[in-house]
Amino acid sequence: MNDLTYVAIYLIAAILCVALMKRLGFAAVLGYLAAGIVIGPWGLRLIDNAEHAAHLAEFGIVLLLFVIGLELQPNRLWALRRPIFGLGSAQLLVTGILLTGGGLALGLTPVLATVTGFGLAMSSTAFVLQLLAEKKELGASHGRSGFAILLLQDIAVIPMLAVVPLLASGAAMDQLNPVVGLLRIILVCGFLILVSRYILRPLFHIVAKTEVPELFTATALFVVIGTALLMQMVGISVTLGAFLAGVLLADSEFRHEIEARVAPFEGLLLGLFFISVGMSANLGLLVREPLTVMGLVLGLIITKFVAMYGLGRAFGGQHTQILKLAAVLSQGGEFAFILFGLARHQGLMTAVLADILILVVTISMAATPFVYTLVGKIIEAQRPVEAPAYDRVEETDHRVVIAGFGRFGQVIARILRALQIPFTALEINPDQVAMVRRFGSRAYYGDASNLELLHAARVDKAQVFILAIDDPEASMRTAELVCKHFPNVKIFARARNRQHVYGLMGLGVSVIERELYHSSLRMTGHLLTTLGFSPRQAKRAILSFRNLDEAALRNTYEARQDEAALIQTNKQVTAELQSLFENDKRLHPGKR
Repeated sequence: MNDLTYVAIYLIAAILCVALMKRLGFAAVLGYLAAGIVIGPWGLRLIDNAEHAAHLAEFGIVLLLFVIGLELQPNRLWALRRPIFGLGSAQLLVTGILLTGGGLALGLTPVLATVTGFGLAMSSTAFVLQLLAEKKELGASHGRSGFAILLLQDIAVIPMLAVVPLLASGAAMDQLNPVVGLLRIILVCGFLILVSRYILRPLFHIVAKTEVPELFTATALFVVIGTALLMQMVGISVTLGAFLAGVLLADSEFRHEIEARVAPFEGLLLGLFFISVGMSANLGLLVREPLTVMGLVLGLIITKFVAMYGLGRAFGGQHTQILKLAAVLSQGGEFAFILFGLARHQGLMTAVLADILILVVTISMAATPFVYTLVGKIIEAQRPVEAPAYDRVEETDHRVVIAGFGRFGQVIARILRALQIPFTALEINPDQVAMVRRFGSRAYYGDASNLELLHAARVDKAQVFILAIDDPEASMRTAELVCKHFPNVKIFARARNRQHVYGLMGLGVSVIERELYHSSLRMTGHLLTTLGFSPRQAKRAILSFRNLDEAALRNTYEARQDEAALIQTNKQVTAELQSLFENDKRLHPGKR
């Protein structure tokens, strides 16, 4: 089988499995693991040797750390020092000690139990960041804390990889000189700083002036590979080196372009890494000893979850955020594969034990999306317990009630406040309520489609009800409730799309503003003036379109369920608008 055939197998397996997992609502990482199992030795046996992809795939982790470094400017890294060296160090030490104790209880020698315990204490940088990125939670509190902990673990890999050969060979202690190791890291970091400032930035400037995109891509990849090779030569983790290279380029003017060029390779190679992980899992052990393997998996997940939750609360974290953090870090990590492989190679660990531990880590990775989803459901189930159905609303009669206090509702509220017009704001997201209250806005937690809350907010005494809820379904439920129980209150509604508009029109709501509609018209006006139209011509064209479009919206209301009729009407409106513009000579550049 030639290399091109291998590539085809990897790609088709990834496409099918990832698409299926996403269709089922799971993370893409789970799809890559499944792809590896399907094509590997314990699946269809299309590829028997997992090492075929492993070395290339591990470069995906290097690229991942480089891209992460690009996102962290040095001042931001300094700002994370407390979670990195505080919570991160505590997590690694406490979890490592607990898992070491578990290894001793299972009969491992003290040395082997320590290597196993601290190897399992590390979580998967690639897996966690990929999962959080898919859920758009990297910027959340638990996302930032998770990143800080993972960064500390990446740094801790360096002494771990150095200690394992010494433990195996019984080398003299003078070989393990922490002062020499620290000096080595400081010297390499200083060298990288000088190279970044006096060589890399001028190099990128020269390459950028060539205006050859592929040359810029090649230069970016060379920087990552060159840094990795340098770190490998001096005995430092290549992933940490890639991260430092990214940090040093984070405040350069080429940061975004470098990230754009490297990101596609990073994503593809990370997928290949997880495929190789799935291929390397010895599922025969799971068949022969299912209770042992699953017991170890459960023990690992529960130990890491409980330890992380306890430490997070001790460091002052909020209950829901720490639950998510504990769930997302509950698996073993990719560095465990490297550490256990090294321990086996040095004769410190038997092949059977290494295979069991690698399988346990793999299954714990696969279980993480399910654990994270389960924790999310538990948090949702706890919400009514942690908070009442709605806040106690002050018994004040306000002329305006705003339902939905996101970006749309807050703009309205700021203007009303400036005009000293009192209002009552309702918002279902408790985090949003807490945030706007910190900035001085008065909002109340609660579901606006709850009739009891509407009565508590004195909607019956209001003159206008601002319907600014983002979710169209929740918006329609609230509109129906207000129309039915408070018919004398005028509704001003925000709509996501034309179907939402039709639904609100069906309830009799007359004042409806389509989201992004006016901003789109304004940008089109700027576009026309850039293309040579005078401001007056651009304004006239936009006004003509707006009048025709709004008339068409009213005219198509009756046929809103007939897609064919809507398509035909849209064609007629387009033709009518084109004819209008052609006949109006005032709508052409250079003509008055």
